[in-house]
Formats: sequence, C-alpha cells, structure tokens
Amino acid sequence: MMKRIFLAAIVATFAAGSAFAEDTCESKAVGKDGKALAGAAKTSFMKKCKADACAPKAVSAEGKPLAGAAKNSFMKKCEVGA
Repeated sequence: MMKRIFLAAIVATFAAGSAFAEDTCESKAVGKDGKALAGAAKTSFMKKCKADACAPKAVSAEGKPLAGAAKNSFMKKCEVGA
C-alpha cells in the first residue's frame, strides 16, 4: 500500500514539474491574434525573450551585476542554453 502512495506522489511531482516548465520563450511566441509567430517576428521575439530571461542571472559571486566583457560572455552562454 505504501509503495502505491509513494509511486503516486512521484508521478504527481513530475506532472506538476513539467506543467511549470511549459512557460518557455517558444510557448510565448504568439501574436495578438493568437496565432504562432513566424519568420522575422519570431526571431526577434525569441532573441528578446532569451535576453530578458538571462539578464537577471548576470551577477557575480558577490551578488553584484556583471558588466563589460564578463556580462557579454555570460549573456552569450546563457542565451544559447536558454
């Protein structure tokens, strides 16, 4: 009986985790009319969305915002991974 409860809890955890993970730049790329963006509009949106997602993470080990080459390097790596 405990195994079933434990298994159900694990399945529910993964289901909830993937529901929260669905909010990506790709899923947000929708126009005002509700249709998916395409072409240059999608490219522009994706670039801005990834930059906006990475900007708050660009901080040093001391908690200070990165600047200059360090920020550029971090943003480039973050945007590729985002």
